[in-house]
Amino acid sequence: MAIGWNYAGFVLLVVFLLEAADFCDGGVTSSFVRTANLSADMPLDSDVFQVPPGYNAPQQVHITQGDYEGNAVIVSWTTPDEPGSNTVLYWAENSKTKSHAEGIVITYKYFNYTSGFIHHCTIKNLKFDAKYYYEVGIGNTTRQFWFVTPPRSGLDVPYTFGLIGDLGQTYDSNRTLTHYELSPIKGQTLFFVGDLSYADDYPFHDNVRWDTWGRFIERSAGYQPWIWTAGNHEIDFAPDIGETKTFKPYKNRYHVPFKASASTSPLWYSIKRASAYIIVLSSYSAYAKSTPQYKWLLHELPKVNRTETPWLIVLMHCPLYNSYIHHYMEGETMRVVYEAWFVENKVDVVFAGHVHAYERSERISNIAYNIVNGNCTPIPNESAPVYITVGDGGNLEGLATGMTEPQPSYSAYREASFGHGILDIKNRTHAYFGWNRNEDTYAVEADSVWLRNRYWTSPEESYLVSS
Repeated sequence: MAIGWNYAGFVLLVVFLLEAADFCDGGVTSSFVRTANLSADMPLDSDVFQVPPGYNAPQQVHITQGDYEGNAVIVSWTTPDEPGSNTVLYWAENSKTKSHAEGIVITYKYFNYTSGFIHHCTIKNLKFDAKYYYEVGIGNTTRQFWFVTPPRSGLDVPYTFGLIGDLGQTYDSNRTLTHYELSPIKGQTLFFVGDLSYADDYPFHDNVRWDTWGRFIERSAGYQPWIWTAGNHEIDFAPDIGETKTFKPYKNRYHVPFKASASTSPLWYSIKRASAYIIVLSSYSAYAKSTPQYKWLLHELPKVNRTETPWLIVLMHCPLYNSYIHHYMEGETMRVVYEAWFVENKVDVVFAGHVHAYERSERISNIAYNIVNGNCTPIPNESAPVYITVGDGGNLEGLATGMTEPQPSYSAYREASFGHGILDIKNRTHAYFGWNRNEDTYAVEADSVWLRNRYWTSPEESYLVSS
């Protein structure tokens, strides 16, 4: 028996040394080159922006999780002509009993634009792991959708998340969303890591582009929850046209259950969903010591029960590790503030956007550094998360193609292409992540990795297995 254990230890040592050698050499920079880096906007009369027929028909229908636990849903929609009904009618599959929930309606103005009537309605006390149908609108313009609630949180509950960031509304944006919808591994809920409509890239922050984007994503977001993260293109700060209230269109259009996690702002919050605990942070709100976001996260992390939700996932917009020239080191100050907490609490993975390309890191940390010791090189750390950037949704600003050279040792894989990700949680110890590159007519899984849970995996088993 002793000989067997010694042999096993020798094998693990060899694996560790080989991986250490690979880490020192850096990872893979894909040789794939797209034919064009810029993306053309879809015209306003495109079928994906089509207004539903009928007077005051509900449009821009989307849902997100409506509470902390996962058995509530926020249904949001817009009526263009008048408020209409605030009611959502809903019922469980195979049930003849229909219930209703009452919502609120709001409007906002931005420069010379006045929004339609924006409705938000929370459906509460739903059954876990159940399919529900819901209707919005009245009379001849009623529209019907459906969703599936997650399983109750638990140790070995499988669940699949999609990942998209920096989407916009170009032809490439449409390819990304189409490829996500057709993915062989079906996402049940989508993590959206910021930069939604890119309305601020149009003259006077043209808020009509918020409407077109809402109609564009309805085909997915009306049927499965999109978990929202705010990016820099949601700030919409434009004092030259009299708009000084930040995040105004985003906050009015996309409600999240931030109060359920004791947050004071919809820009940072947490939810539980199946076997995952998801923390959403704001890269563009104050986050240093004594700020509201800092204080909230300080009290939030100890609440995570890894025997109930084994996978700890963080969403933000600006990546903490990025080897592209574009936005290089923009996340450094947030890394200095929060990285040690991520390591201490064994965060499994951090997803970000912002850089219009894809990148996956090794498990590394730079927490030993202080301003005088000179230890400023990221080193392997099995308690650290993997950092994954998926800011490659396809927006009109195009791809970030410039990369720092040589490829840093912490970067495992990087590629300047549009695409989406899939995180497929299998059980308490293993999850599979795949990144799907958009080629012109089909999606290709260009990078993948098996993730081993930081909390539930012993140190000798904790290395990544990539393919």
